[in-house]
Amino acid sequence: MKASCAPRKAPPRCSERLASGRSVGVLLLAPLLLLPTSSDACDDPPRFVTMKPKGDTTSGYRPGFPVTPGQVLAIVCQGDYTWSSLQEGCKRKQCSNLADPINGQVIFVNGSVEFGSQAHYVCNQGYYLIGTSISHCDISGNDVGWTDYPPTCEKILCKPPEEIPNGKYTNSHKDVFEYSEVVTYSCDPSSGPDEYSLIGESRLTCVGNDEWSSQPPQCKVVKCEYPAVENGMIVSGFGPKHYYKATVVFKCNDGFNLHGDSIVVCGENSTWEPELPKCIKGHPSPTDATPPNDAEGLGIILLLIITLCHKALVFYVEVLPLSIIREETTC
Repeated sequence: MKASCAPRKAPPRCSERLASGRSVGVLLLAPLLLLPTSSDACDDPPRFVTMKPKGDTTSGYRPGFPVTPGQVLAIVCQGDYTWSSLQEGCKRKQCSNLADPINGQVIFVNGSVEFGSQAHYVCNQGYYLIGTSISHCDISGNDVGWTDYPPTCEKILCKPPEEIPNGKYTNSHKDVFEYSEVVTYSCDPSSGPDEYSLIGESRLTCVGNDEWSSQPPQCKVVKCEYPAVENGMIVSGFGPKHYYKATVVFKCNDGFNLHGDSIVVCGENSTWEPELPKCIKGHPSPTDATPPNDAEGLGIILLLIITLCHKALVFYVEVLPLSIIREETTC
């Protein structure tokens, strides 16, 4: 067998393998050096009220805002690492128009039916609202719609008011009373020695659905005792009997002064309001304003002298009777 004279290749030395590995590492590192760093890139895309970046959701715009026709909704990271400008590309969607309810009306707060607007319902006078008075144009799925059904306006009616003992009211034969209708109460004649007095409001008005303006009055005997004041006399309000709201005015005898109110009224509890005054001998009470005797003539004269630039202005003011006399003199 002949031996081959062809030289045999020796396996590569370790140093050659390391050199080859360094070459590959340089090649892999080069693309990394070409990548932009955080300072050489655009920041997050700008935020818009009506839009958001596509990819966050399946839609490129927010619900309630359709895309404006012809509007390009794209921005580009430019060479100076800033985003290209872009205006809002969406507008508000509109809810359906709302009709006025029968015997009422709908008022749009901002004058439109766009997304975010409100509709306020009111009824005409004599009618009351059944349902929600305010509705909002809000998101409904991928569209917009009103949050509530339109209300209705029903006629205001009142049931008959309460009957009262010893009294009656007008139109008592009716079963239903309309809005602003009035009934008037009165007391029956008394079968005894004393008459009935009507305590409370005699006229009631239908102001709401089954709602009257006040509670029904009462018919009962109200009689105050004869108002005797020691060392005093009655000036007005004479009579053997004093019923509800009877008024009496007092005056003290000479040498006595009035302490309390000179006018009293017979109240619904058959007592005088306020309590009867007293006539006490001596000085008048601090609250009394008894004028001196000379007030019966010209009255109390107040003299005020004001000196202005060599002139004196003199004012004479009479309290009883009220009048003003002006006299100008020269110094």
